[in-house]
Amino acid sequence: MSVLELTDEQVISLVRQLPSARKRQALLALAEDAEIRHDERMGFAEAQLRRRCAERGLDWDRLSEDQREEFVDRLLHEE
Repeated sequence: MSVLELTDEQVISLVRQLPSARKRQALLALAEDAEIRHDERMGFAEAQLRRRCAERGLDWDRLSEDQREEFVDRLLHEE
């Protein structure tokens, strides 16, 4: 099976030629993929925060929202 390689501009041009209903389907599929990737990134970030908390003897689940924000702020500003 051969692979067709297109530039971003070519893909956009092809999508613009689709009927409205098909454009909508394409956009919904892209949005769904973006949501899945977002959820994966958030899961990874949360796991990292939990690990960093544990390294400092803290329990992420027991921290209040304010404590979590303070913890993240300290992480961002440590050297």
